[in-house]
Amino acid sequence: MYKLGNLTLRVGRSFTVGDVMYPSNWLQKSTEAEKTAIGIVWENDPVLADDKYYWNGNLDTPKALDDVYHVWTQDEADDHLLPVGKSVGDPKYVQVWDANANNGKGGMVDGTEQLVSRGLKHTMIAQVKDTAGKMLSTTDWYVTRKVERNVDIPTDVASKRVAIVAESERLETAIQSCTTVMLLKEIMESQNWGE
Repeated sequence: MYKLGNLTLRVGRSFTVGDVMYPSNWLQKSTEAEKTAIGIVWENDPVLADDKYYWNGNLDTPKALDDVYHVWTQDEADDHLLPVGKSVGDPKYVQVWDANANNGKGGMVDGTEQLVSRGLKHTMIAQVKDTAGKMLSTTDWYVTRKVERNVDIPTDVASKRVAIVAESERLETAIQSCTTVMLLKEIMESQNWGE
C-alpha cells in the first residue's frame, strides 16, 4: 500500500499534498521517482497470524488450546449480573427453554450441560478424525465385503487403510501433548495422509 506519512493512499482515488490535488489515476501513471519526490513510500501489507489459531490475526492473542469451562466471574458480580442463587466460581450452564418458567409464561433456564468453549486441541482432533473417516470411507466397502462374503481385501487397500489410521493416531497423540499454539500449528501442517 502507498503511504504518505500516516495517510494510506488508495489506488484510483485522488489525494491532496499541501495545495496540490493529484488526480485519481496519478498513482498508476507516476514513476517511483515522482512518488518518492513528494514523500510517498510503499509499505507491504502487514502479515497477519492465521485466524484459525489466533484472534484477529494477532500473534499476541492465541486461541485457547484446551476447553474452557465457563464459570461466573467477579466482574459479573461487580456488574450485578449474577443470577439469584449464583456465586463467583459457580459453573454456567447451557440455557434451555422451560415452558413452566416465569409462572407458566416460559423462559430460558439452566440446563444440565455446563457451558464449554471448545479449545483448539478439541477442534483439531475432530478435524483429524473427520479427514481420516472420509479417507477410510472410500474403501469401507472392502471391509464390509470381507465380513459378509470373506473376500480378501487387496493388499494395497489394506496398507492404505493402516497408514491412514496410523497417521490419525500420530496426529491425535501429538495434538493432545501439544503445549503451545505455535507447536499445534506445526503439527497440523505436518499432516501426511499419503496419496
